[in-house]
Amino acid sequence: MIRKILIANRGEIAVRIARACAEMSIRSAAVYADADRHGLHVKKADEAYSLGPDTVSGYLNAHRIVNLAVATGCDAIHPGYGFLSENPQLAEICVKRGVIFIGPDAEAIRRMGDKVEARRSMIKAKIPVVPGSDGNLASVDEAVAYARTIGYPVMLKATSGGGGRGIRRCDSEDELKRNFERVISEATKAFGSADVFVEKFVVNPRHIEVQILADHHGNVIHLFERDCSIQRRHQKLIEIAPSPQLDDKQRVLIGKLAVKAAKKVGYRNAGTVEFLLDESGEFFFMEMNTRLQVEHTVTEQITGIDIVQEQIRIADGQALRYKQKDVQRRGFAMEFRINAEDPKNDFLPSYGRITRYFAPGGPGVRTDAAIYTGYEIPQNYESMCAKLTLWALTWDALLNRATRALNDIGVYGVKTTIPYYLEILKSREFRSGSFNTSFVDTHPDMINYSTKRPMRDVAAAVSAAIAAHMGLQ
Repeated sequence: MIRKILIANRGEIAVRIARACAEMSIRSAAVYADADRHGLHVKKADEAYSLGPDTVSGYLNAHRIVNLAVATGCDAIHPGYGFLSENPQLAEICVKRGVIFIGPDAEAIRRMGDKVEARRSMIKAKIPVVPGSDGNLASVDEAVAYARTIGYPVMLKATSGGGGRGIRRCDSEDELKRNFERVISEATKAFGSADVFVEKFVVNPRHIEVQILADHHGNVIHLFERDCSIQRRHQKLIEIAPSPQLDDKQRVLIGKLAVKAAKKVGYRNAGTVEFLLDESGEFFFMEMNTRLQVEHTVTEQITGIDIVQEQIRIADGQALRYKQKDVQRRGFAMEFRINAEDPKNDFLPSYGRITRYFAPGGPGVRTDAAIYTGYEIPQNYESMCAKLTLWALTWDALLNRATRALNDIGVYGVKTTIPYYLEILKSREFRSGSFNTSFVDTHPDMINYSTKRPMRDVAAAVSAAIAAHMGLQ
């Protein structure tokens, strides 16, 4: 039985995992770089261990993290998302050292992390995929030749890519030639691999993904779908479950396709199968994420299933507690990624000290955060500082609750995406539940929101300044 888990991550996801451990009476051990020594995950875990001064390499050193787990008596490692979460080497080292890796095995990570290999696996399983090259491209000439056969626009993609990096849309042969070396450079820097491939660009698709759970006893279920169509530069901003854009027939179909995909590759633990839904209503497999997703919260809200706890139980060898017929959805949920960014300045990061923070409350409101009043957002990591997840019985009620909660939340000292999201919520197109991945690009006016602060916010800022001054005195 797993009694102690080392959390190989930082920020809000590390806090999330520590909370799951506490509810299961499992001890948690956090790790941190010097820049994170005041991080909330360090305070929330039962134990915490330094990775040294380097802000990034410590979180990426698989051998060191496993050695630390062994030295501190941890039975298992949870990688969260990002960093080493989709690194097959970490899973392999865990097996060699007798530490349980909370995730799929190294072979599944390697196979599905390679997008070309993943495409081949799905084709064998007779799951529709976006038309694309049969393998990695040897040269720009090969890319040009293949693009001519499938027609423009096309997408150049890093084979080992993820998180929206290593991707370029090309609308012409000239663009393809210009972007080829750029994508290779991005892929090499971000993923350590220069392999790229090309596939047909699906115009104005919906981005729909399905959460699956699979145990070591042959059981695989899905927890319905999420709509991730609101994104910028292939980075998700708002996620919704279930998708307001699917009918019941489509929902059943995509759930079955996701389960079939997981079974085909012998998948174990939690994973996400991602699809594109084109304008004709046809689904195409895009990729499979072999880890916990940022947006898992919306699935938890509509199903009542704690996905992190299920990950731990599966890794511990336990059978799934649910059959597919037991999984019921109720209402709608929506997650907003609260990023420390300035939408008016091309979404540039806005790092600095949180001078005042308070989370919203009320029915159906959930906040996952790693910030607090006085916390300094480090410049070395991603800009997401919190996630706000709302639930309601109906779509209209969810929109109203989301508006109220975004107005309630307070993050001061840095610029955030909160006012930008409030503008999106005013959009008739968004409120109608009819949108696609081009929504952000086709609505540039959304950044023209007012920066004038409500009087209650001005009063709060003045009060905080007076209190700070008196404290110094």
